[in-house]
Amino acid sequence: MELGKNLGAEMIIDGSELTFMEDVIEASKTVPVIVDLWATWCGPCRTLGPALEAEVKAAGGKVKMVKIDVDKNQQLASELRVQSIPTVYAFVDGKAVDGFMGAKQGSELKEFVQRLAAMKGEEEDGLAEAITLANQMLEDGEFADAAQTFAAVLGEEESNLEAIAGLMIAYLEMGEVEQADGLKAMIPDGQAGDPALAAALAKLEVALAAQNLGDDAVLVAALEANPDDHQARLDLATILAASGRAEEAVDHLLESFRRDREWNEGAAKQQLFTLLDSLGPKSPVALKGRRKLSSILFA
Repeated sequence: MELGKNLGAEMIIDGSELTFMEDVIEASKTVPVIVDLWATWCGPCRTLGPALEAEVKAAGGKVKMVKIDVDKNQQLASELRVQSIPTVYAFVDGKAVDGFMGAKQGSELKEFVQRLAAMKGEEEDGLAEAITLANQMLEDGEFADAAQTFAAVLGEEESNLEAIAGLMIAYLEMGEVEQADGLKAMIPDGQAGDPALAAALAKLEVALAAQNLGDDAVLVAALEANPDDHQARLDLATILAASGRAEEAVDHLLESFRRDREWNEGAAKQQLFTLLDSLGPKSPVALKGRRKLSSILFA
């Protein structure tokens, strides 16, 4: 019972001119907000207010309600162009999207609240659908189109981790390493370790490491001359991975690990894990690589 009371108190609050930006504009970017403009002397307000509050509580947190006394907040009422009360506005993403004046019946209020709650749900569903479409574009090699779609999602929700990761991968696939690296600034504080970003960040790490490694032909020649040249083998693996030849890169890292597990404090194994992470958990190349590594470890 106490939990329900706390939820109701959080979803229905008294607002003012001083708190309008925080309580309504900013809050509506997370959850739809109903603004009830009323006054103590208004008879219809005393009927509408409790009925609207009941529907907001019934929505179970999908909407929020802010009650504003127009007598105490006359400037705000003027800015909102309130001509009579009760007046009700609905805000989503900082903008007024619906509203009405005068009293409403219970069924009309229920429909109003449910329609508002659905607006945010439709938006979230739309973003999820766009991300799914963009990920399919990545799989199909349509990297420019994928980048454009991920960027559009970020225009709506700049902290969307899936979109940041997808755009990063799209940039990397197009060879735009600097643009991909710049996206790290968009990752919210404390979220860099989120699983949604793991593959993209690992792929970026590989791409950055490959930038100054030179010609792979030189490294191939070095390995032909000395198969135990581990640094050459790891550098070659990095270049191969960055150029999309992941399976060859995995094989080189496994070979280096097989030859000397402890070389450079296990550098081959560490680099292999980074590469496998960059491929994602469902990659056939990654799954095959992990099986081969297990075979070496437990042989």
